[in-house]
Amino acid sequence: MSSGKNDIRIMFNGISHRYDFLNHFLSLGTDHRWRKKLVKIVSEKNPRRILDVATGTGDLAIALADLKPELITGIDIAENMLAIARKKVAAARLEDIISMKEGDAEHIPFPDDAFDAVTVAFGVRNFENLLDGLKEMRRVLKPGAILVVLEFSHPGKFPVKQLYTYYSRFLIPLFGRMISGNDEAYRYLPDSIRHFPSGKDFIEILKEAGLKNNFLIPLSSGISTIYISEK
Repeated sequence: MSSGKNDIRIMFNGISHRYDFLNHFLSLGTDHRWRKKLVKIVSEKNPRRILDVATGTGDLAIALADLKPELITGIDIAENMLAIARKKVAAARLEDIISMKEGDAEHIPFPDDAFDAVTVAFGVRNFENLLDGLKEMRRVLKPGAILVVLEFSHPGKFPVKQLYTYYSRFLIPLFGRMISGNDEAYRYLPDSIRHFPSGKDFIEILKEAGLKNNFLIPLSSGISTIYISEK
């Protein structure tokens, strides 16, 4: 399953006002805890310059500010999402640390070897070309720096697999349509999770992109996974 980049931009611009609710809904209320785990992993590298790709409404970028880096840059293709992110950054008084820019994960507007860490939360499954996006993120990493990806995955164990499949396939589109009126978006997002090459399949794509020391940490019985790679 795939959607064109402009379709993705239009969709996320259209649901930007409900995006934070959506992540909370898709994750059964545990997305905040997952982000905290990601931030802890990144903290071990003590990064000074961080790029948050597909930053959305900025929740991860703001959480990463606890690490006291020199600069965090968030990029996203959906300007309406970035507008919300900028308001959050201003409310948290983090404008001196965090900047938000419109940018495409497959054509990152920064030079080679520019960042100590690159992060993505709930974004890689929406890349038009996953391998190109991973190669771009590797390009802007400094040698030895880390890429940390948080993404929904496929629970494999009974009964979590069966329950989450039913929840994502039927309940999320139903309640999403009732709450937002956007039936297409709330069908696309669970479908994008179902078709994403998670787990060991994603590790193989990370290797193909030239990243090394790749490993994964399943979270919440496999509802999501954190992937850690190095340049």
